[in-house]
Amino acid sequence: MQTIFPILRYNDARGAIRWLCEAFGFVEMFSVPASGPYVRHARLKLGANLIMLGSVRPDDGIASPKSLGSATQMLAVYVEDPDAHFERARDAGAKILAPPNDTDFGSREYHVLDLEGHPWTFGTFQPSVEDDEKEEGASQLTGRGKQERLN
Repeated sequence: MQTIFPILRYNDARGAIRWLCEAFGFVEMFSVPASGPYVRHARLKLGANLIMLGSVRPDDGIASPKSLGSATQMLAVYVEDPDAHFERARDAGAKILAPPNDTDFGSREYHVLDLEGHPWTFGTFQPSVEDDEKEEGASQLTGRGKQERLN
């Protein structure tokens, strides 16, 4: 069950909704208002997960990376087939930061910017709180920390 819901702001939120659906495969669940240039709140779904987004507004302190000239976060999203997802994003004009590659921690992933500069990673990595708790328990039993075991 998802319990953390990213909220993104876009200068052109209505355009971002269309683009995120085309490029990354999101499905628009709803937006308020339903039409017009301003979006107070929208929900998009990819697989079993939701993101929320809306238009940039001066009262909440959240800006688009396009306005800031940099980003302060990155979204990591699990997809079954990063290579096919990469092709879709590239064909829609996403700015590719790194093409699909195999990581040293067992994931296949690629990195991309959306139309206003929000960075995204799409790949097969699925971190698990349960796995981290098992790691923590094992390190307590062995006296070896996670970083030491990784080296």
